[in-house]
Amino acid sequence: MKSSFRTAAGRLIPAAALLALSVPAVASTLNQNVSWTVDRAGTTAKYRVVAYGDSIFAGYNGSISNAAKYSAPTVDAEYLSARWNADIESVRRAKSGAVARDVYENKIVAERSYMQDASTRVVSFEMCGNDGLQARSAFKSQTGTCDYSGLDAAINSCKTYVAAAMDYINANAHANTKLKIVSNLYYPGYAADNVQSSCKDAGTGQTVNLRDRFLPAIAKMNYWMCEYARQKGFKCADSFAQYMGADYDSNGDGQIDSDALRYVAGETEASYVTRTAVTLRATLRDANTKFVASTSSYDYIQSDDTHPTYTGGTVSAGLWGGSTGTGASRYPSISNGRTPIWNQYGHERMGWALSVYQPANP
Repeated sequence: MKSSFRTAAGRLIPAAALLALSVPAVASTLNQNVSWTVDRAGTTAKYRVVAYGDSIFAGYNGSISNAAKYSAPTVDAEYLSARWNADIESVRRAKSGAVARDVYENKIVAERSYMQDASTRVVSFEMCGNDGLQARSAFKSQTGTCDYSGLDAAINSCKTYVAAAMDYINANAHANTKLKIVSNLYYPGYAADNVQSSCKDAGTGQTVNLRDRFLPAIAKMNYWMCEYARQKGFKCADSFAQYMGADYDSNGDGQIDSDALRYVAGETEASYVTRTAVTLRATLRDANTKFVASTSSYDYIQSDDTHPTYTGGTVSAGLWGGSTGTGASRYPSISNGRTPIWNQYGHERMGWALSVYQPANP
């Protein structure tokens, strides 16, 4: 059963881009901040989870005025509300289009007060996606001799600001914080990138397969997100494994594909890149067709071929400011740590991946 959830995002993106260019305040990025409180009946305790990031955590859907109500951080808050039997305020401080440096400087550092509140129990972040997307776009437009330096620069920027973000959160999150977590990158456009470049490699004189170049670059970014997390007291929600691998053993190696692709604590960069981009490459699938079983799949990517699918409506977020709201949990009780739709939408899957590290109590 293929569940295809493709919003009007793809049709709206060109208009949004034109408006962004015409409004100086928006430029090439868009603040999309949301505070949503999961209100659990019969409870008085209230705790906060803070999420910093770009369009992924923002719940971007192609609109400059609204975003997904239940993007991954708020899905995570629903799980936490059920676990702790408490009200959970999900604070999303996100900037669509922002590269890693922008997220670090203008969200994590400039808006540190949100994680410094005494009610904070969880701080999460994601970044680097736009570094990769911009480097990919620049490489695709190259002619003549291929220049790979843009991809290398994106990797190095990601490493620099992920490490800086973790250090800063460690130094500034309130002492009551119980969990700090980073979400790494899935590969949007995996199928579309299986084409040859317009430029030619200096050594071979031949064009190169775009996916052959981009996949190892993403793998290196993902490795350092998870490795720095291990070194600096964070957890790593492996979105690459959750999105890009099936939830069954497709190659007969005795491991579920999505589990086999996960970062292994303590492994080297070379080992991780070889395992995910070479050894297990045949098990990778475009997240537009995420197989949850051998005969059942869901669409994790919107029609823009970039952002995660979602359900549950939208909230105001963007050009005219963010929003604050409250609502009852969609799932008053959650059995076995998973909602009925945990694996049916991109944001639901990422939110669940964040939730598995939640502490037992506040």
